[in-house]
Amino acid sequence: MGLQELLRQGDQFLVALVEIAGATVIFVGALWAALRFVVEGLRRRDAAAFTPIRLSLGRFLTLGLEFQLAADILRTAVSPTFTQIGQLAAIATIRTALNYFLRREIAQEQRQVSEAGR
Repeated sequence: MGLQELLRQGDQFLVALVEIAGATVIFVGALWAALRFVVEGLRRRDAAAFTPIRLSLGRFLTLGLEFQLAADILRTAVSPTFTQIGQLAAIATIRTALNYFLRREIAQEQRQVSEAGR
């Protein structure tokens, strides 16, 4: 086994680890939000009760997407082709846009929560 093949296998292993970490973060966040949604839904019926849950879920999604983007970058780190670079650019653009809109929504909801608390 040559050095290049060893590097490629090591890279694939690291990519898998980072993808698993991202998927785990998203899964844990979704599970946590679902449980809180049920508990809060049984206690209170007003929409304001769910805003903190949405904010927290948004943070989990943002972090999970960052892990997924890191995995995509790792995937193309060892001898990337032009096709892989193009795919990475497209994926990075989409995930960055998703993160931007998630962060914007989180900031807006945080402002609303702050204003409602005053």
